[in-house]
Amino acid sequence: MAARGVGRLTCLPLCSQRSSRVLRSISRHLSCPGTVAAKVRNEEQPPRGAKTGFEDRTLKKRFSEVQKERREQAQRTVLIHCPNNINEKKFLKYLSQHGPINNHFFYESIGLYAVVEFCQKDSINSLQNGTHTPSLSTEATIPFKSRFLNLKLKNPSNQISEQSFAHTNNQLPPSSKKLFELLNYAESIDDQLNTLLNAFQLTEENVRLRHLTCSLIEDIAAAYFPGCVIWPFGSSVNTFGKLGCDLDMFLDLDEVGKLNVHKNTGNFLMEFQVKNVPSERIATQKILSVIGECLDNFGPGCVGVQKILNARCPLVRFSHQASGFQCDLTANNSIALKSSELLYIYGSLDSRVRALVFSVRCWARAHSLTSSIPGAWITNFSLTVMVIFFLQRRSPPILPTLDSLKSLAELLLKEFFEYYGNFAFNKNSINIRQGKEQNKPDSSPLYIQNPFETSLNISKNVSQNQLQKFVELARDSAWILEQKEKNQPSPSSRQPWGLAALLMPPGPHHTSLSRKKKKKPMSEKVKGLLATIKSNSTDSFAGTPGKRTISTKA
Repeated sequence: MAARGVGRLTCLPLCSQRSSRVLRSISRHLSCPGTVAAKVRNEEQPPRGAKTGFEDRTLKKRFSEVQKERREQAQRTVLIHCPNNINEKKFLKYLSQHGPINNHFFYESIGLYAVVEFCQKDSINSLQNGTHTPSLSTEATIPFKSRFLNLKLKNPSNQISEQSFAHTNNQLPPSSKKLFELLNYAESIDDQLNTLLNAFQLTEENVRLRHLTCSLIEDIAAAYFPGCVIWPFGSSVNTFGKLGCDLDMFLDLDEVGKLNVHKNTGNFLMEFQVKNVPSERIATQKILSVIGECLDNFGPGCVGVQKILNARCPLVRFSHQASGFQCDLTANNSIALKSSELLYIYGSLDSRVRALVFSVRCWARAHSLTSSIPGAWITNFSLTVMVIFFLQRRSPPILPTLDSLKSLAELLLKEFFEYYGNFAFNKNSINIRQGKEQNKPDSSPLYIQNPFETSLNISKNVSQNQLQKFVELARDSAWILEQKEKNQPSPSSRQPWGLAALLMPPGPHHTSLSRKKKKKPMSEKVKGLLATIKSNSTDSFAGTPGKRTISTKA
């Protein structure tokens, strides 16, 4: 019997005699007080005898531990705008006079930037004490002192002759052309899924930059609310983020209002005088309005500030020029952090979860099922929940052993498309909390229950037309993957295959297979792909033996 609740987070086929030891290790992680898993575990105890184990892989750190470490790391870090011809060795030697440096990297945005992490916070104070406020002849400056600094060269000519220029880290995903080339060079669909994951997932440097950006915004908010915390959430921390994704953050004021029992002894209790407002929503709107004004007027590098205070979840939207991130700031949005932790746990159980999610998301974006513009499209969060639900419902439930990875990577992708190509969206909802279909409580085309606010539908925005498009493309994609010719790389082929074939946008005369009563004639896209593969190509490959070239034209 499959386990319910948190049991589904860890339920895998029993693959060795060591599974009981793995179960105990996972249980220790999931039962840690204060975690999402612990909360769900208390509400829904899994039945005894549930099979579990994930190939001796355990979650090394809790989500809260990782976020705390990243925040402390960011607090010891500065962001420096550097001259393009900076000498890296001299640069590091100059900064080292303020204290030992633990880590650093350079990247390009609007200019060259350095992210430098010191070993101690005191080093930042030393650096700031020796930093000057610029004086301009034509404009006035606002003397706001932050950890976002600007470095100038006293003698630029001496630097140009040096050949130790800074090496930059890429912060952007590969182009479509480069992605198709990488996928075509892969040896199997399993290899393609992992290639796509490695090409799009957040790098260590990008994660550091995201936490640093939150820390810089926290410095501004702390001017009004000392002790507050700005936490990143969503794709930036749930292990499903891709390079170039937005940075979602929320202002956590819970720590500000907590009573310090060590400083309040005896018969007296001291309280702050505060303003009172009719509701928490109004308080949130007022707080975000003030923070938005601060970012707009005093925040270095914060541009395009929009205060969207009448939304269901009030927010401040802005661009952080130095990092290149589009940012959304909310307040007291603890549910979002819990959702991030839940996905973090799922993504940590097995790398195939993330590889499948990345591939499905990329497939959806290639066919305009998702969009960065708000509207009736399916969101990436909804797609991720749909993948998790599919993995809960497949037989056997959750993920199989790593020994079957090679043969099952393709199978999981095909089964995902088959599952949702035949899912009864007209009557059933998706519930990953219990891992089963349920009757829809309303007439929304797509109903995906929020795992924490169970009365909410996270896909309420999706229209019937967009859902129908998703279903038709899922059926078409499953059909393509069933064709064995597509799954085997051909050294002489110049056409996309496997995952690359699924990412090709449909032609102008594309007709979905699911809209036809008969399987033949096929859609123009599928027909063209089969005709190309079955024909005897006279083209020869002039590159490295065993590699393939690819056309990126749709």
